[in-house]
Amino acid sequence: IVGKKIFEIGNKFYFENTGLRNAIIGYRINDLGKLLENVVYNHLLYMGYKVKVGVQNGQEIDFVAERTGEILYVQVALELKGEVTIEREFGNLLKIQDNYPKMVVTNDHVEGNTYQGIKHLFIRDFLMMEQ
Repeated sequence: IVGKKIFEIGNKFYFENTGLRNAIIGYRINDLGKLLENVVYNHLLYMGYKVKVGVQNGQEIDFVAERTGEILYVQVALELKGEVTIEREFGNLLKIQDNYPKMVVTNDHVEGNTYQGIKHLFIRDFLMMEQ
């Protein structure tokens, strides 16, 4: 994100094994969104990306993934219920003025959906993506 902050994972912690996370802080049903974000982070690493968190104008981009000259922007949400959530998740990506791929990964069952050119992927489809 040109001229904006890019954080090395910084304020957030991700676990290779979410069972260890749950053993340390306990399982919390309200943390399903965070666990989903952790799964996406792990899969990006598996696909060979170097993963950072981006901030643009005070708005967080969950993941800025870089691999051999390509960039992928990813937002993660448990579900897209309501216009406010949709605007937040897609809106942050719409503000990025480059042509690299952008996607929102959720637990919503969707097929081939896009929002103004940004892919909306069901977590299972995201996890089926190859390197």
